[in-house]
Amino acid sequence: MSIETKIFTIQEANALLPQVRTIVTRIQGAHRKLTHFREDAKEAAKAAEHGGGGIAGGVAYATALTELTLKISELEALGVQLKDFERGLVDFPSLRDGRVVLLCWQLGEGDELEWWHDVDAGFAGRTPL
Repeated sequence: MSIETKIFTIQEANALLPQVRTIVTRIQGAHRKLTHFREDAKEAAKAAEHGGGGIAGGVAYATALTELTLKISELEALGVQLKDFERGLVDFPSLRDGRVVLLCWQLGEGDELEWWHDVDAGFAGRTPL
């Protein structure tokens, strides 16, 4: 963990969950669009090499990429770590027994955090709070 890592209490993390849920939902939508328009973007890039371009899917891809980048930056600015686009999995660094751990939450879970894990344990090491 870097010195600049924000450390959350459970209460602080829970208070941010509504905002985090909104951001992660938008990240997921942008990620789905990127996947959907990936081939169109490749075609637009090929056409651009020959003086063409302007393929609508390429524009949609670029728009989704911008949205994804902005929303990830917004999440990171809060101090929240995005772990998995598709699952909507995020971690909140926290202290437990004097060491840094990660409070773990994913889209579809409740309005309060219920899980934590050691920094090196990952999702598989989730333990109830």
